[in-house]
Amino acid sequence: MRNEIHHRPLDGQVALVTGAGRRIGREIALTLGRAGATVVVNYNLSGNGARAVVREIQAQGAEAIALRADVSSSAQVRRMFTAVEKKFGRLDVLVNNAGIFFPARWNQLTEEQWDRVLSVNLKGPFFCAQEAARIMKRRKRGNIINISSLGGLQAWPDYMHYCSSKAGLIMLTRCLAKALAPDIRVNTIAPGTIMMPGEKRTRLLDRVIRSTPLRKAGRPEDIANMVLYLACHGEFITGQVLAVDGGKSIP
Repeated sequence: MRNEIHHRPLDGQVALVTGAGRRIGREIALTLGRAGATVVVNYNLSGNGARAVVREIQAQGAEAIALRADVSSSAQVRRMFTAVEKKFGRLDVLVNNAGIFFPARWNQLTEEQWDRVLSVNLKGPFFCAQEAARIMKRRKRGNIINISSLGGLQAWPDYMHYCSSKAGLIMLTRCLAKALAPDIRVNTIAPGTIMMPGEKRTRLLDRVIRSTPLRKAGRPEDIANMVLYLACHGEFITGQVLAVDGGKSIP
């Protein structure tokens, strides 16, 4: 069951969630909307999904808009944040959620695949954070939350391009946390295995779950609720990696 929010701790605040038209990004956007935030739903290819998220947030009584931008393009990122500042005059929360994930063996991984994954998963969050920080610094407050992965903490040989991008995002989080302090807090959430509604369990997934101390997969709400905690609380937390993985990262 989705956790209900009985008060609106983010009333008056503006949040931008990248890759928010589907999957975990969708749940994050909906959760922030239920908490009262005005939500900018970023998307690249999932336009229908993004517009559906906007309608659902509006039905909850919060404001939302959908903005298209490929986060791997610094020019598109710049235009998106310019539009956000022009319309709302502020930005309080950035969630860098957009990402690409697919397997490729080391001897079959192409330069194009490598560049695309690093561009979306690492370059994109940097330029989004850069633009967000410029807006946040004017109010001397802000919160940047990067969605990394258990793959940024562990070595997955068939996903080395993905693991490299997410490990880089963890270090980027730490660097930004120092560079943007004390006005802006920067943290990263590292999800473990997350099952989407309606997703079927496979033999591989069963093996992963059996090797997880809590013996279960996570839900999109688990990640969204951690984002909400960092957005509303965590005033003494910055530069940290918060693993939401059922204990899978325990050595």
